[in-house]
Parts: sequence; C-alpha cells; structure tokens
Amino acid sequence: MNAGRIILNAEDIAEGAAYLVAREPRFAATLGEGPLPLRLRPDGFAALLQAIVSQQVSVASADAIWLRLEAADLCHPETIRASGEDGLRSAGLSRQKIRYALALADAGIDYAALRTVPDDEVIATLTAVPGIGQWTAQIYAMFSLGRADVFAPGDLALQESARLLFDLPERPKPAALATLAQSWAPWRAVAARALFAYYRIAKQREGIS
Repeated sequence: MNAGRIILNAEDIAEGAAYLVAREPRFAATLGEGPLPLRLRPDGFAALLQAIVSQQVSVASADAIWLRLEAADLCHPETIRASGEDGLRSAGLSRQKIRYALALADAGIDYAALRTVPDDEVIATLTAVPGIGQWTAQIYAMFSLGRADVFAPGDLALQESARLLFDLPERPKPAALATLAQSWAPWRAVAARALFAYYRIAKQREGIS
C-alpha cells in the first residue's frame, strides 16, 4: 500500500478537472473563472497546530493568535512542551486548545512518513490526536499532502455548493455527499477544489462576500 496519486502542480489539477467534467458535465460550471487553484500548503506540525488555533474563532482572531505563537517561537513540539500551559495561555490559547496543542506536541507523529502511507492511515493517525477531527484530517490530507482522492463531506461549503451545482432539494448530509462523491474517484480532492470554487462564485452572484 502507498500514498496513491499526489497532486503536485496545475497539470494534475487540470487532469482531474477534465476527468470530472467527462464524468459529470455540470462540473464545467465550476471552471467559470478559469483553472482551479492548486491550494497546496506546507505539511507538518505547524500546519496542524494552526488548524487547531483556527477552530471556532474568526479568521482575524486566529491570525492574531498565530502571530503571537510565532513571535514566542511556539510552533514546534519542543517549544510547546517547554512552554507548558502558562506559555500557551499567554499567547491567547483557550484551555481546550492548550490541551490540544500539548497533545499534538506529545503525539510523536512522523510527518515525513505520513507523505507515503495510504489515505486511510493518514486520517487514522491524525484523528487519534485530541482536537483533530475528520474534517481537519481530510483537509490536511488534501491540501498539505496533496492527496488526489480525499474528500471532506462534512464541510458545509462543499455541501452547499453541491446543493447548488446539482440542484438538490436540500443541502446533503455528510453521508449522502460522501456517497455522491464516490463516483468522482480517483479525483475527489479536485472535486472538492471545484466545489469550493463554485461556492465562491455562487456567493459572489448573491452579493455575499
């Protein structure tokens, strides 16, 4: 078993998009503003810590806290453990997020090894850490590891975009969206990018920023 197809560049995204449009022509509407974005991000401890920081707060609040963590050099397992609860609290983390940050620092994840293991193993490894749920693990696999066939059916924007694009009577529940997405394999992560792009297009048409 290995990692499977990895998205590395715009050509990979274009290949996946062409496949999806051939399977489901309505995906063509998601390309209305040009090629889909690559959306790749760095992987590793800091990427997951930043995801934890961003949970259930505004973008502005998350950015402010992250800047304080960076200024205090609290973006590494060693410095997180050395700082303890007091240091993390001073940076603005809540009690719950302090617990999550310390759990992540103590998890001992081999981030380089995650790049080469199957998708299911990535998700299982990450969700074993308190504070990292299915959605966070799936987003990490898609955008930090470039996995081509991972999807996040619990994402509200993906659900709403699917409702609009496929003219569904209501926003699909995670299980229903996961079932719908099965036909988009092996490019479900490109389908996610397409749906995210379409969500922005639809909201702009509605005059919502």
